[in-house]
Amino acid sequence: MRKFKIPKPPVSSTKSIRFPNTVIEQVEEAIRGTDCTFTAFVVEAVRVALENLAEDDGEA
Repeated sequence: MRKFKIPKPPVSSTKSIRFPNTVIEQVEEAIRGTDCTFTAFVVEAVRVALENLAEDDGEA
């Protein structure tokens, strides 16, 4: 069994990104009624996109 360790928040930086208003509205609709923040949604979406790109590169 893995030993419990108190997690450390990941190092992060602030980055300003411009989104089309329609994308903002779609994200806000998707997270409405959840505990998810806009930032958490975008970070996860980018992670998945990067994984998909890496998988696509591996298939070539």
